[in-house]
Amino acid sequence: MNNMRKKELFKLAEIRVSNVDKKIYPDKELVKLCNYMDVYNNDYINSNLSYSIGSADANELLRFGLKKNDVIITKDSETPDDIAISSIVTEDIVNLVCGYHLAIIRPNSDELDGMFLMFKLKDNEIVRYFSNAAKGSTRFGLSIGDIENVIVKYPSLPEQYRIAHILSTCDAVIEKTQTAVAKYKAIKQGMLHDLFTRGIDIRTGKLRPRCQDAPELYKESKLGWIPKEWDCEGLSSVVEIISGGTPSTQVKEYWNGEIPWLSVDDFNTGNRYASNAAKKITDEGFKNSATNMLLPGMLIISARGTVGVISQMKIPMAFNQSCYGLNSTNKYLSNDFLYYFLTYFIRFIGFNSYGSVFDVITRNSFDEVFIPINKKSDEQRLIVERLTAIDNKLQTEQTYLQKMQQLKKGLMEDLLSGRKKVSEPLINQIN
Repeated sequence: MNNMRKKELFKLAEIRVSNVDKKIYPDKELVKLCNYMDVYNNDYINSNLSYSIGSADANELLRFGLKKNDVIITKDSETPDDIAISSIVTEDIVNLVCGYHLAIIRPNSDELDGMFLMFKLKDNEIVRYFSNAAKGSTRFGLSIGDIENVIVKYPSLPEQYRIAHILSTCDAVIEKTQTAVAKYKAIKQGMLHDLFTRGIDIRTGKLRPRCQDAPELYKESKLGWIPKEWDCEGLSSVVEIISGGTPSTQVKEYWNGEIPWLSVDDFNTGNRYASNAAKKITDEGFKNSATNMLLPGMLIISARGTVGVISQMKIPMAFNQSCYGLNSTNKYLSNDFLYYFLTYFIRFIGFNSYGSVFDVITRNSFDEVFIPINKKSDEQRLIVERLTAIDNKLQTEQTYLQKMQQLKKGLMEDLLSGRKKVSEPLINQIN
């Protein structure tokens, strides 16, 4: 883009550093206070946020009262690379005042758009400037001069409006998708609890009534009250527990081969399936270590450090000694059902863990876990199908969220630097 102009920020906006603290003074008017964390955690300052109550006199209300299109930045931080976080006031809110440790930037409306400026202040070039300008030892801060003298490169106002519209639309889509992800996670959480305490009546395809509503349908077990059709089996009696290992790091011939070698960092992603490993070992490394191979469908669970992370294999992989592999040996128990049950068990009940420096799951820990099995129906299959369906919806939303976050990152780099102008193909990417 060849029409980019540049000026120091003080030539484009009025800048004020707030001194309104959180104290409530009896001789001052009660106000809504926009605090540091409100700005740090939110790009958009609006009436949807909950503000603390503070106090301000008439002069403070005049100087630090916030208006639509004001940009706010954090002027202090514990580290220099986490400073000048920007947000935009998107609506006029009565008696909303900017609090301490923040600066108000009020753009000259005939030259600079507030929404564009909010995004521009997140540009890598400006972020580096503020990081270098921040001064301090245990806490870092920006002077008003540091803020005033930052160089802002900007296109014409119409182009600023288009850029701001594109990026704010991305944000709206991201927020909507994050809400969908949270909704499906909550639904899954509820389903896990219901399905593994009540199960499914295969005659109706619905959850059984709750135990307190129909106690005649349930019996006591080591898992608590379970449907009468279920058996309660010890996990160690129906599952093979497989140990992992690590080839010697001193033998280079054992590494950088073709066999993926898992550690918990490779599957601590929140996804059901493990399909990638950061490290790979050779056939020699596999033969000369205690590791074993997990086949597709088998499970892996972390046993040390971050305890209880569980995933299912997509491809054959070896794994280290901080994990266990699990594989059903019972014809009435599928690995898919085992995955979901252990997900439920870890979230709602939890392993008894042992250790001092790290929490640890030992082989003995599995002796204390019991699992429900219905040997006379397709109930297990129905439970897996329902949980798989919600997982698929969740994965779709999470994949789309990642796509939109990457798209926004690329658009910010291109549009804010001036490398690209807003065009229909760019707009269509987020529609």
